[in-house]
Amino acid sequence: MQARAVLASVLAVVLTLAGCAQPGTIAPVQAPQPVESTAPPTPKPSPLPTRTKPPKPTLRPLPAKLPAGLRRSTGVRPVALTFDDGPSPAWTPKVLDQLRAARVTATFCLVGREVQRHPELVRRIVREGHQLCNHSWRHDLELARRPVAEIRADLIRTNKAIQAAAPGAPVPFYRQPGGRWTPEVLEVAKDLRMRPLHWNVDPQDWDKPTAATIAKRVHSAARPGAVVLLHDGGGNRAATLAACPHVIADLKHRFGITRLK
Repeated sequence: MQARAVLASVLAVVLTLAGCAQPGTIAPVQAPQPVESTAPPTPKPSPLPTRTKPPKPTLRPLPAKLPAGLRRSTGVRPVALTFDDGPSPAWTPKVLDQLRAARVTATFCLVGREVQRHPELVRRIVREGHQLCNHSWRHDLELARRPVAEIRADLIRTNKAIQAAAPGAPVPFYRQPGGRWTPEVLEVAKDLRMRPLHWNVDPQDWDKPTAATIAKRVHSAARPGAVVLLHDGGGNRAATLAACPHVIADLKHRFGITRLK
């Protein structure tokens, strides 16, 4: 009897330690605690650098009127013919043929990148006694409003292309595309020993009027000493080409045609 009491006491202690003192209850099972990782965290990719374009320089305003010092007359009674935006393989040879047939010379205002593409035409222009004029590298209408260093680089690049095509040929004139002159482009041209060549007869053949309209406009506007603006490049010049025989004959009869000096 004493042994049973001792055994019951021992069993009660064991049940208490096991968490089962309450009859009919089950000890709760504890969830395993998470193990902290010792691996280093995955680095996040760095954001790509933002590329920002430098701001474009502010263009100077055009003067309210044309600057002084532009060449707009021959200084004598005969007039001068000028052709812009070439050389063009489609139109320049045909213009040259007409000038040769009429035994007159003209001034060709050359675009640098067209010179680079067609140097043989520059050589023919020089060989047949015509004058050369720098008309900028790519006919940039806003060139005269840009920074002076940019203007200078453009004109020098164009002159180098002309000299590469026709070594030793003089380039005594510069003509600003669109006639959009500024004092700055005049100064650069002067520094490069080129005179600024403008015009006072513009039939606007670049707008592709008919040949008859071109001839009529030149006839009406021409005066002694006029500088006539025409085009042998920059687009379809079929109307200009068709008008040229009439224009040349009319000007030659009324005033004479001379080489610019």
